[in-house]
Amino acid sequence: MNWRIITWYIGISLLLVTALMTVSGIIALWTPGDESRLSLLFPAFLTGTVGAYPLIFVKRNHHALTFKEGNCIVVGAWLLACLFGMLPFLFYGHEFTFINALFESVSGFTTTGASILNDIEALPRGLQFWRISTAWVGGIGIVTMFSMLTAGADKSALSKAEISNVARDALMGENSGSFANRMLLTYIALTVLTFFSLKLTGMGWFDAATNAMSACSTCGFCTRNLSIAYYANPAAELVLSVAMLAAGVHFGILFLAFLKGRPKYIWKSETIKVFLSLVGIAIVAVTVDLMVHGTCASFWEALRDATFQVSSISTTTGFATRDTTQWPPLSMAVLIICSLICGCSGSTSGGIKIDRAILAAKGIHRKVKLTVNPRSIQLIRVDGRPKSDEQVSDAYGYIFCYLLIVVIFAAFNIALGLDFTTGVTASVACIGNVGPGFGEVGSMSNYAAFPPVLKAAGMVEMLIGRLEIFPVLYLLQSLSRK
Repeated sequence: MNWRIITWYIGISLLLVTALMTVSGIIALWTPGDESRLSLLFPAFLTGTVGAYPLIFVKRNHHALTFKEGNCIVVGAWLLACLFGMLPFLFYGHEFTFINALFESVSGFTTTGASILNDIEALPRGLQFWRISTAWVGGIGIVTMFSMLTAGADKSALSKAEISNVARDALMGENSGSFANRMLLTYIALTVLTFFSLKLTGMGWFDAATNAMSACSTCGFCTRNLSIAYYANPAAELVLSVAMLAAGVHFGILFLAFLKGRPKYIWKSETIKVFLSLVGIAIVAVTVDLMVHGTCASFWEALRDATFQVSSISTTTGFATRDTTQWPPLSMAVLIICSLICGCSGSTSGGIKIDRAILAAKGIHRKVKLTVNPRSIQLIRVDGRPKSDEQVSDAYGYIFCYLLIVVIFAAFNIALGLDFTTGVTASVACIGNVGPGFGEVGSMSNYAAFPPVLKAAGMVEMLIGRLEIFPVLYLLQSLSRK
């Protein structure tokens, strides 16, 4: 591997982090009495210095990036972004010990939304914006963001390494670079639209901006201790529900449907129809369950709570308007299932992805049919396109690895003292980049009480889940051969 070009590209990613830190520092300068000015601007200087070094002193070799190099750039960029991203928290201090600062940074960049903060509202505005910024840039992908500065084969190699095959398969005929451009443009447009919509509901500009960034990145970081419940605003909840569901849909299809004026693509997509249908079924099931158990005072309250929480969890956002740990068992079970499968590929959502679930289900259905009638020809199609046996096997393999990681980390959590509910749902929430689980990590709780070793385990899961497992395995295999 060419380490010169790898460090060169990772340097660009750190400059992107520097730019966001600087913007947050400027907001701190504009805010009277903000204590986070130096905590943001000094780390921005340090990060910018480290990021600029390879661009100035390391000679870049002009050759096409290989897959291994692209994969190394992706994993390296994510790891260093998280490490340098923790510096503003660490310099600020207060609740941010080293492990807490790193946990908050990893949680933000991976759009998990799990927090160690007991008093979020005590953070200065500049640091609040930095916290949300990590989630926003992590939502679209650090490498996807800075790959806009590259061209040709390099952009394609970087996009292939960060954007999964299942995401690109949804738009056949699109090269990886073009797909990345469409994702970024759609992401920005969705964030801006959500911001103005939240302003119309009565939110202040800062809350509207940060909640829009958090919803569209499907992170769930909020500037309020009570999350979205603080606002008690049904209109804002509706806007955020729509934004979260839109962010859980394939951005390439959103681009064609709305930015290109071809809405038929939304209704033509089998994957999106299945995703939205399952979300609708989950909302109905939770609404009925809440009514049967008398958890809500009226049908409309039950429908409102169910719609928001199902939309939040099924897109791995993690915003909350209710303490779901107090909900009936069936409702909690539905939310756990939602946090496993989650949204579509090519979105900012985490989890297994509905695309892989559909492929696996159709693969099982074909297997049953072939067992009954071995001579029949059974093709698997998704959105009218035939899928190869290799693609089906990839879906099986990913789901197996995903669930295996959930089990391993859940067992680790329980072995180190967490109760069963907390241990299992924390594992599901971390690898799925969901944030809240149940038990001690419910929708109105956090991860502050976790011992350092379990916070470290959670961070590993978050990164594995955000990078979709295989880039990490590819890198480990490459390094093991040295």
